[in-house]
Amino acid sequence: MEDLEIVLDPDQQAAADRLAAIAARIGKRWHLASAIKSHCPRGLYLYGGPGRGKTMLMNRFLAAVPSERKRRYHFHDFYARLNAGIGEYGSIDASIDVLLGDARLICFDEFHVHDSGDARLVARLLDVLFARRITLVVTSNYPPERLLPNPLMHGMFVPTIDKILAHLDVVAVDGPQDYRQLASRHTGFAAGRYQVGSCPADGSAELPIAHRRLRARTVENGTLTVDFAELCGIPVSAADYLALAREVPAWVVCAVPDLSTVPPDWVMRFVNLVDVLYDLDLELSIFAEVPLADLGAEIQRVPDLYRTLSRLGELSRPVNLETR
Repeated sequence: MEDLEIVLDPDQQAAADRLAAIAARIGKRWHLASAIKSHCPRGLYLYGGPGRGKTMLMNRFLAAVPSERKRRYHFHDFYARLNAGIGEYGSIDASIDVLLGDARLICFDEFHVHDSGDARLVARLLDVLFARRITLVVTSNYPPERLLPNPLMHGMFVPTIDKILAHLDVVAVDGPQDYRQLASRHTGFAAGRYQVGSCPADGSAELPIAHRRLRARTVENGTLTVDFAELCGIPVSAADYLALAREVPAWVVCAVPDLSTVPPDWVMRFVNLVDVLYDLDLELSIFAEVPLADLGAEIQRVPDLYRTLSRLGELSRPVNLETR
């Protein structure tokens, strides 16, 4: 969406206006000593469906803020850094301190909470942010009340949801148009393609991932070609994909099946993989067994799969292969 010159729709314009108001209050002379409650801009929680321009709006806002005391994280990346820091520095608070530094503005893209372990980390993180009166801006596919939606665990997170509502203004960036479907860029992630058919590359190669060996077809000229089952059928995390993506700039995933035919944890790893590559803007090509329209037929089974399908919609799709 960053590459599109679009006229903002009403929801987007309302969010942009709220963000502009925050940016206007953050000046070049905004120092820690002056960051008392009356001078700390209230934060913003933007939520809506995929492709609604939330990330675009946040990135434009962040670029317009004149202060250097700002940080922007994709939430997968933040989780990975936070967990690594806990091991390195000995506690969650020490890890949070390092990640926040002297920031007075924190932006999180794709804020989400899907399991109880993440919920505990997020609860502690938000306690620190709000106690320090750091201005927080987040984008999410979920309104606050739908975070940690599992009814068996949701109750434990309600106090944190209440804190979010107390400290952040909630603004819906909703609407029927997924602007990724209008995308025309051909660089980075969108330089890849989605094809129905067999993967042209064949061979055998191995590379390390998460203290194990990933069996790939080829690793050549900065491009990893690997089967879906090998990449998503092993117990790895978004942080593991992040680490590998920092070494491999282009990805080709072969033999991607109808996702309703594989275990939900495989699909969740695929969601995480696409999230990582999209945020890093790395080229991804898919060779699938079914057209994109049929890839996620049971979309309710896995959180965030609908966002993945939206993102894959940016890839070029040869008509003769997609429809045969």
